[in-house]
Amino acid sequence: MTKNIGVSHSISLRDGVTIEIETGKLAKQAHGSVVLKQGKTMLLATVVSNFEARTGVDFLPLSVDYQEKFAAVGRIPGSFHKREARLTDYEVLICRIVDRALRPLFPKDYHADIQVMISLISADENILPDALAGLAASAAIMLSDLPFEGPISEARVGRVNGNLVINPTAEELKDSDIDIIIAGTERDINMVEGEMKEISEADMIEALKFGHGHIKDLCKFQHELVEKNGGRKPTREYNHEDNDDALAEEVMSSTYDKVLEVAKMGGEKKVRSAAFAEIRDSFIENYSVAEGEDVPEGLIKKYFHKVEKKAMRDMVLDHNLRLDGRALNQVRPIWSEVDYLPSAHGSSVFTRGETQALTTVTLGSKTDEQLLDSPMVHGYSNLMLHYNFPAFSTGEARPNRGTSRREVGHGNLALRGIRSMLPDESPYTIRIVADVLESNGSSSMATVCSGSMALMDAGVKMNAGVSGIAMGLIAEGDRAAILSDILGDEDHLGDMDFKVIGTRKGIVACQMDMKIDGLSYDLLAKALAQSTEGRLHILEEMEKTISETRPDFKPHTPRVEMLTIEKEFIGAVIGPGGKIIQEMQAETGATINIEEVDGFGKVQIMSDNADSLNAALAKIKAIVAVPEVGGVYDGKVKNVVDFGAFVEFMPGKEGLLHISEISWERLPSMEGVLKEGDAIQVKLTEVDKRSGKYRLSKKVLTEKPGKEESSN
Repeated sequence: MTKNIGVSHSISLRDGVTIEIETGKLAKQAHGSVVLKQGKTMLLATVVSNFEARTGVDFLPLSVDYQEKFAAVGRIPGSFHKREARLTDYEVLICRIVDRALRPLFPKDYHADIQVMISLISADENILPDALAGLAASAAIMLSDLPFEGPISEARVGRVNGNLVINPTAEELKDSDIDIIIAGTERDINMVEGEMKEISEADMIEALKFGHGHIKDLCKFQHELVEKNGGRKPTREYNHEDNDDALAEEVMSSTYDKVLEVAKMGGEKKVRSAAFAEIRDSFIENYSVAEGEDVPEGLIKKYFHKVEKKAMRDMVLDHNLRLDGRALNQVRPIWSEVDYLPSAHGSSVFTRGETQALTTVTLGSKTDEQLLDSPMVHGYSNLMLHYNFPAFSTGEARPNRGTSRREVGHGNLALRGIRSMLPDESPYTIRIVADVLESNGSSSMATVCSGSMALMDAGVKMNAGVSGIAMGLIAEGDRAAILSDILGDEDHLGDMDFKVIGTRKGIVACQMDMKIDGLSYDLLAKALAQSTEGRLHILEEMEKTISETRPDFKPHTPRVEMLTIEKEFIGAVIGPGGKIIQEMQAETGATINIEEVDGFGKVQIMSDNADSLNAALAKIKAIVAVPEVGGVYDGKVKNVVDFGAFVEFMPGKEGLLHISEISWERLPSMEGVLKEGDAIQVKLTEVDKRSGKYRLSKKVLTEKPGKEESSN
């Protein structure tokens, strides 16, 4: 008899969708742990935090790791080491979604390392785990003694046949025009990410309200689980900051007016930053301390940062002024250019204020597709967008340690904004690369704009141009100001970063992070309306450079021909061991790919040379052509025998040319008549119904002797 271990609690989201969370059975040495179950899907979430902060750490060192185990889907990893390796981009994106939902709920003065780990330990291919990871993580934290102002939960919202659906299955999502993940507390939404098919602002707000209603239920569900487990543990005591209230007041009173004056001047980021630094350094230099004591530079810098924040926020709320002198709804100056790189298949430069992106588009063949090899995402992708954020873009010097999680996240957001406007069927593998050359806010939205323009420059048939804008918020009590096209400092010192991507018809993607509680739906509606105004202005500026897709590809862009053949000919095109297709590629210089799709062979031929493309196309058409009785063909003698010769009259097709069909005259033998390799013209006279063998004739193509005399 199995002993009953742990506590479990369940909730029904909708018909057939029940979530259960259990605790006290697995990973009991973690500070908090749960197993979340929905159908066959199971997530193990744990949280552990050090009790002391590391020396010099003045931020929240939270790390969220989400990993999918291959055993969860009954697969062995395809990597060389045959074990789970570094996180895939898909897993990194889920890490970021959970991190962004949890981070605002920890106290700002808590600086001990926190590690949240979520593992997919069992999977159902129709149940998407990404919308469950935040719920599992929050439940684990709620069962720990960490200071946490949760719970939070996530919920995916779809819209199928006009009806909003909570946590739609993978099958339901195929027919949905909305796919967003929302996170929040019982009070407010604090994170949104997703894509849509040109929906209206009103539809967006309706989806957010719908999702938040279910989030409230999931938060209540966690409270019930905690109570069932004995109640919330006493919060651990900690002291991770040294503070000096008198020093904080002195820094504020001595520097605030000077900082506000600089902030009101507007101008470039470098000039403003240098002026702020001069005020701070002057205070440090003139600060008096008792003999033998050190000037508390660390505390002064911390308090001075608060001065900068207060000055910027007061300037916006009290004077409707921004750091660079713009109006609240004003977009920075824009200039752009396409075809900047002559050797690229498509390229563009997009500059908005002090943010600049150089983007290229490269068109490749099927062999260039990206292999996706994770438990829940397995297959190939013919669309990639890579976002690079080098240190020089912000005037910094730091080593390049590979692609960061931020780069993965920003690239994915831009990809979501662009891909719905690409044609449904494309013979190309498309790689978009955005290099951020300058950054002062909204570089991911610059990537969307430059990516859209580069695709048009490359000749890719876009359904519509796409632009993006980042919106900010400054809120104090009853006062609130919404900012269009935010600067980096406005993002850092503000309360919201709301990125909205769309076409003239509607919204196609969004990402929102809230740093405060209390964003009302009225304020959200205002932010969306203001974002539409700014987004359309940006689109108009883009259209001054390029307003529609070029009518043709660049001369150096490889061309693609697609051919559908009968399934029975696939083997003939490939040949034994790939011999035929390899020979065709070597002879023509074209790249040829073939695969079976829906019972047919789909052939892709790619070359940057028209003659090469046409030669490969002709060879394949010859292989798959069906011989017609009565047809005349140019053949090659493959083998000579006593009773005639075997002639290859079409690629891969041989027929018998009997000795009696070579000439009207009777030939005593084949000696000296034909030899292997001879080129001759023959006519197909018969196809044996039983064996399928071909009968050929050469003599019928010549005039029969004596015919002319007899006619006279």
